[in-house]
Amino acid sequence: MTTEIWQLSESELLADAAAVSHQIQLLEARRIALVAEIDTRVSREKLGFPGPAGWLTSTTLLSPSKATKIVALARGMSAFPDIADAVNTGVMSVDHAALILTFAETPPENLPEKGRDMARAALIKAATGPDARTGRIRAAITRLEDSFGTKKPPAENPDRNELFASKTLNGRLVLQGDFDAITGEKLLTALSPLTEPHPAADGTQDDRSPAKRRADAFGHILDQYLASSDRPIEGGERPHLNLHIRLQDLTDLQNCGGEDDITDDETSRAATESDTDTDPVDPVDINTGAPMHPDTAEPDAADEPEAGKAAGAAADRGAYRDLFGDGASVGWLPWMGPLSRNTSRQLACDCVLTAIVMDENGNPLNLARTARTVTAKQRRALTARDHGCAFPGCGKPAAWTEGHHIWHWGDGGPTDMNNLVLLCGFHHRLIHHSDWEVFIGTDNHPWFVPPATVDPYRQPRPSHARAGPHIA
Repeated sequence: MTTEIWQLSESELLADAAAVSHQIQLLEARRIALVAEIDTRVSREKLGFPGPAGWLTSTTLLSPSKATKIVALARGMSAFPDIADAVNTGVMSVDHAALILTFAETPPENLPEKGRDMARAALIKAATGPDARTGRIRAAITRLEDSFGTKKPPAENPDRNELFASKTLNGRLVLQGDFDAITGEKLLTALSPLTEPHPAADGTQDDRSPAKRRADAFGHILDQYLASSDRPIEGGERPHLNLHIRLQDLTDLQNCGGEDDITDDETSRAATESDTDTDPVDPVDINTGAPMHPDTAEPDAADEPEAGKAAGAAADRGAYRDLFGDGASVGWLPWMGPLSRNTSRQLACDCVLTAIVMDENGNPLNLARTARTVTAKQRRALTARDHGCAFPGCGKPAAWTEGHHIWHWGDGGPTDMNNLVLLCGFHHRLIHHSDWEVFIGTDNHPWFVPPATVDPYRQPRPSHARAGPHIA
């Protein structure tokens, strides 16, 4: 019978915690070994991804960065058995192994072969046991790189340049950069004239901190870049800001400004004039979800009993969305995700933008074109619906995807919204050359059917943007 934790003595608590920590180290090592074997033996068709990292992310609780790190360790340690031995015996942490492996794979160019082996052995020794400290290991690697690296001084070496962009859990973007002197000079020169304090017209002092002024200046530079005509093409058009918004919310927000603020005339008049042959969209009461007579805009009396049920369901959905952080969101951006009502209002009133008008189920209201290729407006609508690569577990940004014909164009399939899905290059090829299937479901969103080799029951899977828990 297992002893309850509260029944353990102090000595037993310490011993058990240490033993469990050692077991975790050994299990991590085994996971790396298993991933290495998966990487060499399991086909990409069965994985459904270009490699084990995507499969790990989609089937476990691992984050993409953690899964990528495990795959890198699995591939790298096969070439360095001394690092693998230290990890497999549980005497070195996976984090320290990753540091040493990066050094071993990309050693300083002027460090001789024998010196590389000696340096790696010294680093492994320094990383072994409970006394190992990450700071000491990083410092040793830095000294080796400074002593045996390129002849360029570290300050002038562009090979060290890095820029990290991480989206936070509260919807912000954190940047961290490390640049050579010349790139740094360019950045500071561009920021300098925009970071000076600007007193108000009445002489009130500019109380923004230097960091706030630099952030505002950086945003101004981005505005200027996006407004220029020299931008490269991505996804068939020049990068620009897209706001995805429901028709009801668009109507509400437009009350604060003229309709000329919305540049896409076709989408902004979607409620009354559709490009398709579908029936006009009936108004819906924003509080209850009940149908409304188009001429009176009042709830249909015959549906009042059902309206109460709808109100309850709407309340449940609202509570659910509040729990997951987007209860106040009315807009959505392809890269950053949900936007609050106030920010959506600011964009709709103050900016020139493209509005993709959505129905209650997150589907664009218009844009059906029977042509060979996906039009720019259709692509915006696909981005609004699929958010990115729709393959389950993928979700690569929409800018990196292609429009796939579910019913192939060569076989008579139209280039219409109900026959298109966004897929990244890998999953586009996978769908064409494997037994994976995709169809548009009754919810007007893509669904994917895996081959029998992946799922013997071939249960349909929702698209990436629709995956996860949902409330009815």
